[in-house]
Amino acid sequence: MASHGLIVGVQPSFKHHQAIENGGVLCAIPALIAQGLLTHSQIYEPFNSGYYQQTSIILTLAIMALCRIHNPEQLKKHRSGELGALLGLDRVPEVKCLREKINSIVDQQKAKQWNDVLLEEWLQPQQTQEDFFFYVDGHVRVYHGQKANLPNKFVSREKLCLNATTEYWVNDATGLPYLVVTGELTEKLQEVIKESIIVQLMENATIQQRQKQNCPVLFVLVFDREAYQPSFFNWLWITHKIAVITYRKNVKDQWLENEFNGTECKVINNTVTMSLCEKNVVLDGYTFREVRKLSEGGHQTAIITTHPTLLIQLIAGYMFSRWSQENFFRYLIEDFDFDKMWQYGTQELADNKQIVNPDYRQLNNQLKKLREKKSRLNAKLANQITEIVNSSIDKVPQYSAKQIAIIEQIESKKIEEKELLTKRENIAPKIKLVEMASDKRYNQLKPEHKYFINIIKMICYRAETSLLQTLKQFTNDVNHEQRMILKQLFTTPADIIPDYTNKTLTIKIKGLAANRYNKAISKMLDELNKTKTVFPKTELILIYEI
Repeated sequence: MASHGLIVGVQPSFKHHQAIENGGVLCAIPALIAQGLLTHSQIYEPFNSGYYQQTSIILTLAIMALCRIHNPEQLKKHRSGELGALLGLDRVPEVKCLREKINSIVDQQKAKQWNDVLLEEWLQPQQTQEDFFFYVDGHVRVYHGQKANLPNKFVSREKLCLNATTEYWVNDATGLPYLVVTGELTEKLQEVIKESIIVQLMENATIQQRQKQNCPVLFVLVFDREAYQPSFFNWLWITHKIAVITYRKNVKDQWLENEFNGTECKVINNTVTMSLCEKNVVLDGYTFREVRKLSEGGHQTAIITTHPTLLIQLIAGYMFSRWSQENFFRYLIEDFDFDKMWQYGTQELADNKQIVNPDYRQLNNQLKKLREKKSRLNAKLANQITEIVNSSIDKVPQYSAKQIAIIEQIESKKIEEKELLTKRENIAPKIKLVEMASDKRYNQLKPEHKYFINIIKMICYRAETSLLQTLKQFTNDVNHEQRMILKQLFTTPADIIPDYTNKTLTIKIKGLAANRYNKAISKMLDELNKTKTVFPKTELILIYEI
């Protein structure tokens, strides 16, 4: 009836199945619900017709992510009936149908609203904390297509400048994601923090409550040197009481080694001893607290902060915990196909949007290369002068000839530099998009589709991490091995046994590769059973066995 439009969406109806492929992924349902997967119903309008309900589509995408089925096309490699049995349906949607359903959700343009609802849900349990710490960093997505005309960005993991877009992520100190902002063109991290991230965070009810309570520090931002600017840090503190922790740039002095003391710090749930020292410093006329870490080799890593009271060991611990965000990016790239394009197509940007003039940038690059060559020639000239001073009198004419040749090259470079500077003076550093030639004008990839899928993956990562924290109590394996156990669990076959009389849905896991894994999973399942989670759109309480 649903497929003929007589009712809107079929209700899940489970049947007894044995050894269903990927049945173990149903163990993630309590964690997915706890992380807010079903809050989509507060934001998105339901489907008007069709066999599949919106909740079934959202669950399908979550199960795909956890089972490492990276895109709808990969569903062809799996039995649609068995995947459907996981949801209480005859089958999961075929590729075309799934994409159409995703499009009908995405077309509502409500991904940001959903992210805001989730952010509130994720922050509420932490509102008793003295300070909130948000880690901010950009992730560059390389674009290899032909439809979009994107500016070049430096991709550090490939050591190349390539056509790319940037997503700016906000995570907690353990790497759990809070929100994501998609950059339009070549925005700097500082600009995104000021115009997007702070705005979105301050719209949050939990943060607004902290404002009303006049908390001495609204929250703390932790980021790398990309957003470094002392006046910007001072503006954040004076205007919003937002503290920052970041690395200091251009450190030229060295502190005395006897000023450093061994201090225990907690970095990503590990306790380590660091040699630390703190002083007040003035940068560009603004006073900051500076903490330095002394390495065994004598290198000093400088951290600055505007937080007035945070303990020195916490400043260092939070700064060096920034690698948890890098680990998050790496894990999502490797396991969740993070950079996958889910939608083709571009959209135009506002005509009045200002960008760096490409011609101006090109001249800057030419000047940079020219000055590098000139510096090398000056260094070569200095070496020649030293050799003349130290050489015998009979070799002076030979060195003098070489010296004259180098001086001529330097003078030539100076003339070229002057010409380039004259050219640059006649070119505006920034222009509006409308001033660009139509065939070179920048546009952007349609962001909403990727935003929506990012939110699904955020929930899945948080759910997997939640299960990981439970599993850690029952196994001594290291973190990456514990995640491996969960990945193995998600793809393990399971029996599905519904009991509509007693309103239960029993998921019986067939067992993992090692007995010690089974023992740990068994104890984790006992904890999941205590949640008495009801499968979405049914009255069946989930019961797990192995």
